[in-house]
Amino acid sequence: MTQSVRTCFSRVVFAAALLLLSPIAAYAQTQRQGAGPELTAGSAWKSLLEKHNAYIGLMNRTLRAVDSWRRYTSWVNVKTGPTGRERYISYGLYTLYDVRRETDRVLKVMGEEPLMPDLDATVGRYVEAYEKLAPLIARAAAYYERQDYRDDQMAEGKRLHGELVPAATTFLKERESLEAQMQRLSASISERELGIIEATEGRSARWHIRDVMIEARRMLDAMPTSKAPIGRMAEFDKVLADYAASVRRLDEFNQANPGKIKFFDSQPRSLLSKLRDYRDRLVRAKGDGRRAGATNWIVFDYNSMLRSAETASRF
Repeated sequence: MTQSVRTCFSRVVFAAALLLLSPIAAYAQTQRQGAGPELTAGSAWKSLLEKHNAYIGLMNRTLRAVDSWRRYTSWVNVKTGPTGRERYISYGLYTLYDVRRETDRVLKVMGEEPLMPDLDATVGRYVEAYEKLAPLIARAAAYYERQDYRDDQMAEGKRLHGELVPAATTFLKERESLEAQMQRLSASISERELGIIEATEGRSARWHIRDVMIEARRMLDAMPTSKAPIGRMAEFDKVLADYAASVRRLDEFNQANPGKIKFFDSQPRSLLSKLRDYRDRLVRAKGDGRRAGATNWIVFDYNSMLRSAETASRF
């Protein structure tokens, strides 16, 4: 089984992109406040955000395919394929979401300014890989839900498996490449937007929410991964200190402005606590993420924060 098909331990793969706090919200606010010619309706900045958010929207929606594949590989032996005797065969696969609207939007903006040849090409390959995998997952999900394998001695399941494995491997490879490129673009946009918010509003509630989410994303990026399981502890500690400082700034703002930030108060502190616990486990494991234990709750808290940050920014 290839490493791209099943990772050795859990991690947010590009959760910041999956559920990224949309820069469009801050853009719209600065437009209303008259932030200057750079943010006019026809600006390159708005076009960049529209392309970025179209790509993020597709990645969010197609994450279901990643989850569906993981569910499948949780009960089937990927190397040998299904036999019909698996203990958890009833798990089957998750059905996928309708992504036609997101795909149409992506295909429209791919050829528009600002042109980013490498990223745009990666998105094109990603769409192609998804469109090859999606119908196979749909067929397999229906097959296992109907329990047709009980009548055909798993004949169709074995045929589907032979097509699913290469399609899923290609899809996950393209997604990994897209995640890496979008991660860099999202970080650049977030930093720039933070400056725009400060210039137009000062260090407002929205500034503190964005500041915390930027540092939280950097924190997760500093964690060990399946490809680089040995963490760089000096870098990890530096980013953890930066995140802790951001959380303290948010708490101080909340104390000085009670009720100003809604739906987003204790979550950053909770994540910080879990990150510090994980840091201690990493130290005991000599930086080896494979021995430091699961990161599921860190992932869960981070994704929950992203949703809350979106809501809090609107208020």
